Amino acid sequence: MALADHLRELRNRVVKSVLAILVFTIVAAYFNKHLINFLTDPLPRCLPDGSKPAGLESCVKVANIGLLAPFTVVLKVSLTAGLVAATPVWLYQLWRFVAPGLHKHERRYSLSFLGFGTPLFLAGAAFAYLVMPTTAAVLAGMAGDDVEAIVPVETYLDLVTRMVLVFGLGFELPLFLVMLNFVGVLTGKRLLGWWRGMVMGITVFAAFATPSADPLSMLALAAPIWALYFVAVGISLMNDRRRAARNPDAGLDDDEASHVDLSVDGVEGAEEIEASATPEVPAPVPAARREHIDDDIT
Repeated sequence: MALADHLRELRNRVVKSVLAILVFTIVAAYFNKHLINFLTDPLPRCLPDGSKPAGLESCVKVANIGLLAPFTVVLKVSLTAGLVAATPVWLYQLWRFVAPGLHKHERRYSLSFLGFGTPLFLAGAAFAYLVMPTTAAVLAGMAGDDVEAIVPVETYLDLVTRMVLVFGLGFELPLFLVMLNFVGVLTGKRLLGWWRGMVMGITVFAAFATPSADPLSMLALAAPIWALYFVAVGISLMNDRRRAARNPDAGLDDDEASHVDLSVDGVEGAEEIEASATPEVPAPVPAARREHIDDDIT
């Protein structure tokens, strides 16, 4: 395809993706109250009289600050829900645009990445939602007992969005490592040798990613990624074993010589060709042909 055809193809894929997002956004806007209630349910709300519910050390009041805040909240919630709901559509459009330039095995790997990537991202988002009550309680308790915590809905939704993205992307790390192993960039043995640094790196990432200093929130993010990392190492080791069974030289470094088969196979009897008593004399090459040959040589 020419460059203009590629650009037209990209435009068509983007238009289809945007239309799908707009359709799901409109549907989500109709259910905006249900979505907002669902997102704010993890917050430890105060009772109508301002007192703390039984069993809670701190509580918060959820409020819209400003006249345009409700409209902004509805728009943000609807657009986010539409983007998430339309994920299969725009991922498929992205796949259809990239697939013609991939080899057969690359298409298989990319389809596997898309197939496992979406559930892992949703699992990370679910963990973020489950951790949100503890995070909100810890953050609200930092202000002190005599300070009333008023949480703007818009600010809270920004925090939820950030946590969903961080948790979702964190759950994609093991899948990324497996893909690097399948394309031959990393071996399972090397990934296993990195386990101390990976565990420490995941812990530091979880500490910075969670907005509160609560160790439970940090462990809620770090522990699943630890488990997924070791699952990725196991899959990589099995893939290396399968690859070595098919090709003994698959695990060699660039400076290592591969095995060379020096065995000699027997040669079967050669076919005998009788020499002609009067060998044919080739016809002379025409002058024009000779000049053409001389031009080719030059």
